[in-house]
Amino acid sequence: MAPGYIFSDGPKALNPVHPPIGVFPGFVAQQPTTLVLKEKVLSWSGDDFGVKDQHGNVIVRVGGKVMSLRQRKVITDASGQTLFVLKDKIITFLKKMIGEDADGKQLFEVHHKLGIKTKVEVMFNNYSTKAPMKLTLKGDMWGGNADIIAEDGQVVAQIHRDLWNKKEFFADKQTYYVWVPPGVDLALISAVCIAFDEITNERNH
Repeated sequence: MAPGYIFSDGPKALNPVHPPIGVFPGFVAQQPTTLVLKEKVLSWSGDDFGVKDQHGNVIVRVGGKVMSLRQRKVITDASGQTLFVLKDKIITFLKKMIGEDADGKQLFEVHHKLGIKTKVEVMFNNYSTKAPMKLTLKGDMWGGNADIIAEDGQVVAQIHRDLWNKKEFFADKQTYYVWVPPGVDLALISAVCIAFDEITNERNH
């Protein structure tokens, strides 16, 4: 485990997912994985930002030059190859983000839904079953905790924010830890986390 990656509650034991779910087969977790990302960096920073695993390996990267343009983010793999472009759909009342490949083909949609707690729905064609699929993120925007749930009720990822790190609290940037079981697309979950981060920050302000 990389220095500084401390889990206040410990990684959660989630059941493996079968058949696998996601959009990018090469990013499907083969073992329990913890994604690590910083709150607000995704929305406000002009620097490159990597979503990493618990060992410090970059899973996906958000290009800094594109991040400064609020409605468009280019997400690449660790080597810099474009995986998808994440765009805001500005005409909607509630936030909606679309993931497109380098040729402009839509891969998935992320919708913000009204509710007391943060609710986000992700729509995509599952690569392993070739069928449309929906994941729902439900959680507490103030506490920073959320479950990502498949249509059959299985929890396919859990988000936890470390609220008790005083150094990060006073720097106005907390860390999200995302627990992901085998069989789940880490790149897709990273996209959901980017949307969750933006929705939370916009609603808080």
